[in-house]
Amino acid sequence: MRALILIVTGSLTLVIAATLGPAAFAGDNPRNTERPDLREVNFIETCRFSHRAPDDPIVFPGKAGVSHDHTFVGNRSTNAFSTFGSLRSAGTTCQRREDTAAYWLPTLFQGSTPVLPVEATIYYRRGTFEKVRTFPRDLRMIAGDATATTPQDVRYVFWNCGRGGGRTPSSTVPTCPVVAKSSLRLHVRFPNCWNGRLTDSPDHKSHMAYSVRGHCPSSHPAAVPAITILFRYPSQGGQGFSLASGGQLSGHADFMNTWNPGALKRLVEGCLNALVHCGS
Repeated sequence: MRALILIVTGSLTLVIAATLGPAAFAGDNPRNTERPDLREVNFIETCRFSHRAPDDPIVFPGKAGVSHDHTFVGNRSTNAFSTFGSLRSAGTTCQRREDTAAYWLPTLFQGSTPVLPVEATIYYRRGTFEKVRTFPRDLRMIAGDATATTPQDVRYVFWNCGRGGGRTPSSTVPTCPVVAKSSLRLHVRFPNCWNGRLTDSPDHKSHMAYSVRGHCPSSHPAAVPAITILFRYPSQGGQGFSLASGGQLSGHADFMNTWNPGALKRLVEGCLNALVHCGS
């Protein structure tokens, strides 16, 4: 069946043509043997660099300057004192003005020189056969391990050189070839299952979990968008790089949800639950 899907997000209107067969609707019933292919079911946000600061409103709320240095994209106002209200009333560097969420990673250095990202690409994917719901307001979460001194699972945190770079996901900074579309990138994938009750937890992780083979665990039954944030740097990588959190193995990312609720819901329903790719 051929369908036209109209999505309106503020000033942006997307018209998407999708071919929907019986398997496309199998996600409505996780027991159905015809399961949808979720690989390209997503919408994409692009956010420019905003600022950097030694602040972390999730781990050290109200304590300016006590965190390792972070690079912020999205919300322009993110600092140690950020709250849901302050973020909602601020501007954004993201392409969609309705996305006032705060995204941040530890700052990358080459020697003592900060390397600021050209931009961040943020993928919002459907990672479960069950339908996903929007994030609750002010959901906070951290992905990756800021204290890691051994390689993390590359399913969740990795470096590479982009699609044109010819480098497989790596725990350490690679040397990227000087070819088109090749530059250093750091990827961090957030958990996509919520416990349905708490918008944060003492370790900023326990209220969230990763889906397994397309299903959320019973302890975290609410499927939410699967975010992957990708920082693209104006560098080919190589020697002398480290993250502000320590070494090259401590990649991690933070997220505070302050999206316009209606805009996020339209994208979740019109893209993720409609089983289509919406782009940016």
